Amino acid sequence: MVKNGLFVLIMVCLVGLNAQGQTFTLRHVSDSLSLLVLESGGERDVFRLPYPTFAFTTGDVNGDGSVDALVGVVKTTRFDRRLARRLFVFQARGHRVRPLWLGSRLGGELADFTFKDGHVITLEQERDSTWFIGVYRWDHFGFTMTDCLLRHATSPPPFPPLPK
Repeated sequence: MVKNGLFVLIMVCLVGLNAQGQTFTLRHVSDSLSLLVLESGGERDVFRLPYPTFAFTTGDVNGDGSVDALVGVVKTTRFDRRLARRLFVFQARGHRVRPLWLGSRLGGELADFTFKDGHVITLEQERDSTWFIGVYRWDHFGFTMTDCLLRHATSPPPFPPLPK
Protein backbone atom coordinates (compact mmCIF):
# COMPACT_ATOMS: atom_id res chain seq x y z
CA MET A 1 0.00 0.00 0.00
CA VAL A 2 1.28 3.51 -0.76
CA LYS A 3 0.22 6.25 1.60
CA ASN A 4 1.59 9.80 1.61
CA GLY A 5 4.42 8.73 -0.66
CA LEU A 6 5.54 5.95 1.72
CA PHE A 7 5.35 2.28 0.95
CA VAL A 8 3.67 0.64 3.92
CA LEU A 9 3.74 -3.13 4.23
CA ILE A 10 1.04 -4.28 6.60
CA MET A 11 1.83 -7.45 8.52
CA VAL A 12 -0.84 -8.87 10.75
CA CYS A 13 0.61 -12.02 12.30
CA LEU A 14 -2.15 -12.51 14.78
CA VAL A 15 -4.87 -10.08 15.61
CA GLY A 16 -5.89 -10.23 19.23
CA LEU A 17 -9.52 -9.43 19.90
CA ASN A 18 -10.64 -9.22 23.49
CA ALA A 19 -14.06 -8.99 25.11
CA GLN A 20 -13.91 -5.18 24.93
CA GLY A 21 -13.57 -5.35 21.13
CA GLN A 22 -9.95 -4.20 21.17
CA THR A 23 -7.50 -5.42 18.52
CA PHE A 24 -3.74 -5.11 18.20
CA THR A 25 -1.97 -5.20 14.84
CA LEU A 26 1.67 -4.64 13.92
CA ARG A 27 2.41 -2.68 10.76
CA HIS A 28 5.88 -2.56 9.24
CA VAL A 29 6.68 0.83 7.72
CA SER A 30 10.39 0.18 7.07
CA ASP A 31 13.23 -2.05 8.24
CA SER A 32 13.59 0.07 11.36
CA LEU A 33 10.06 1.32 12.01
CA SER A 34 6.94 -0.60 12.96
CA LEU A 35 3.66 0.69 14.32
CA LEU A 36 1.74 -1.16 17.01
CA VAL A 37 -1.89 -0.23 16.41
CA LEU A 38 -4.70 -0.62 18.93
CA GLU A 39 -8.24 -0.30 17.62
CA SER A 40 -10.76 0.06 20.39
CA GLY A 41 -14.32 1.32 20.47
CA GLY A 42 -14.01 3.09 17.14
CA GLU A 43 -10.76 4.76 18.27
CA ARG A 44 -7.21 4.05 17.15
CA ASP A 45 -3.97 4.52 19.07
CA VAL A 46 -0.54 4.05 17.51
CA PHE A 47 2.69 3.24 19.36
CA ARG A 48 5.85 3.80 17.30
CA LEU A 49 8.55 1.13 17.51
CA PRO A 50 11.67 2.66 15.89
CA TYR A 51 13.52 -0.68 15.80
CA PRO A 52 13.58 -3.74 13.58
CA THR A 53 10.91 -6.23 14.66
CA PHE A 54 11.11 -10.00 14.23
CA ALA A 55 7.99 -11.45 15.87
CA PHE A 56 4.46 -10.49 16.90
CA THR A 57 1.69 -12.33 18.69
CA THR A 58 -1.09 -11.59 21.15
CA GLY A 59 -2.52 -13.14 24.30
CA ASP A 60 -3.49 -12.39 27.87
CA VAL A 61 -0.02 -12.20 29.41
CA ASN A 62 -0.88 -10.90 32.88
CA GLY A 63 -4.20 -12.68 33.42
CA ASP A 64 -6.36 -9.55 33.54
CA GLY A 65 -8.78 -10.79 30.85
CA SER A 66 -7.50 -8.40 28.18
CA VAL A 67 -5.41 -9.24 25.15
CA ASP A 68 -1.83 -7.96 25.28
CA ALA A 69 0.61 -7.56 22.38
CA LEU A 70 4.00 -9.30 22.41
CA VAL A 71 6.53 -7.80 20.02
CA GLY A 72 10.05 -8.98 19.31
CA VAL A 73 12.39 -6.03 18.71
CA VAL A 74 16.10 -5.77 17.93
CA LYS A 75 17.81 -3.06 19.97
CA THR A 76 20.20 -2.17 22.76
CA THR A 77 18.89 -1.38 26.26
CA ARG A 78 20.07 0.73 29.15
CA PHE A 79 21.17 -2.46 30.94
CA ASP A 80 22.58 -4.34 27.94
CA ARG A 81 24.43 -2.33 25.28
CA ARG A 82 24.60 -5.23 22.80
CA LEU A 83 22.27 -5.14 19.81
CA ALA A 84 20.05 -8.16 20.49
CA ARG A 85 16.55 -9.55 20.20
CA ARG A 86 14.25 -8.43 23.03
CA LEU A 87 10.67 -9.13 24.08
CA PHE A 88 8.37 -6.14 24.60
CA VAL A 89 4.83 -6.56 25.98
CA PHE A 90 2.11 -3.94 25.59
CA GLN A 91 -1.36 -3.67 27.09
CA ALA A 92 -4.51 -1.75 26.27
CA ARG A 93 -5.42 0.78 28.94
CA GLY A 94 -8.70 2.33 27.98
CA HIS A 95 -8.18 3.10 24.32
CA ARG A 96 -4.40 3.59 24.59
CA VAL A 97 -1.36 1.37 24.01
CA ARG A 98 0.81 1.25 27.13
CA PRO A 99 4.03 -0.69 27.76
CA LEU A 100 3.62 -3.52 30.26
CA TRP A 101 7.19 -4.87 30.06
CA LEU A 102 10.16 -3.76 27.98
CA GLY A 103 12.59 -6.56 28.69
CA SER A 104 16.36 -6.54 28.49
CA ARG A 105 16.46 -10.33 28.55
CA LEU A 106 14.78 -13.46 29.85
CA GLY A 107 17.16 -16.37 30.50
CA GLY A 108 19.47 -16.52 27.52
CA GLU A 109 19.91 -14.84 24.14
CA LEU A 110 16.41 -14.68 22.67
CA ALA A 111 16.01 -16.14 19.17
CA ASP A 112 12.21 -16.50 18.91
CA PHE A 113 9.05 -16.73 21.00
CA THR A 114 5.39 -17.63 20.91
CA PHE A 115 2.50 -17.40 23.40
CA LYS A 116 0.27 -20.29 24.43
CA ASP A 117 -2.07 -20.97 27.36
CA GLY A 118 -0.84 -18.04 29.44
CA HIS A 119 2.85 -18.81 28.85
CA VAL A 120 5.58 -17.25 26.76
CA ILE A 121 7.55 -20.05 25.12
CA THR A 122 11.01 -19.06 23.93
CA LEU A 123 13.87 -20.37 21.88
CA GLU A 124 17.08 -19.08 23.49
CA GLN A 125 20.81 -19.61 23.26
CA GLU A 126 22.98 -20.12 26.33
CA ARG A 127 26.41 -18.54 26.84
CA ASP A 128 28.03 -21.87 25.93
CA SER A 129 26.25 -21.65 22.52
CA THR A 130 23.79 -24.46 23.29
CA TRP A 131 20.05 -23.94 22.83
CA PHE A 132 17.06 -24.29 25.12
CA ILE A 133 13.29 -23.86 24.99
CA GLY A 134 12.04 -21.96 28.02
CA VAL A 135 8.51 -21.54 29.35
CA TYR A 136 7.75 -18.32 31.24
CA ARG A 137 4.75 -17.00 33.13
CA TRP A 138 3.98 -13.41 34.13
CA ASP A 139 4.89 -12.72 37.77
CA HIS A 140 3.66 -9.24 38.82
CA PHE A 141 6.37 -7.25 37.01
CA GLY A 142 8.31 -9.53 34.76
CA PHE A 143 8.55 -13.18 33.85
CA THR A 144 9.48 -16.27 35.83
CA MET A 145 10.67 -19.44 34.12
CA THR A 146 8.27 -22.25 34.97
CA ASP A 147 9.68 -25.01 32.77
CA CYS A 148 12.46 -25.86 30.37
CA LEU A 149 11.24 -28.10 27.53
CA LEU A 150 14.69 -28.70 26.09
CA ARG A 151 18.20 -27.90 27.26
CA HIS A 152 21.76 -28.17 25.90
CA ALA A 153 20.79 -28.70 22.25
CA THR A 154 23.83 -28.25 20.01
CA SER A 155 21.77 -26.77 17.17
CA PRO A 156 18.52 -24.78 17.18
CA PRO A 157 15.59 -27.21 17.61
CA PRO A 158 12.38 -26.89 15.59
CA PHE A 159 10.36 -23.97 16.94
CA PRO A 160 7.69 -23.59 18.09
CA PRO A 161 7.68 -26.99 19.75
CA LEU A 162 4.97 -29.44 18.81
CA PRO A 163 2.15 -29.80 21.35
CA LYS A 164 2.41 -32.74 23.75
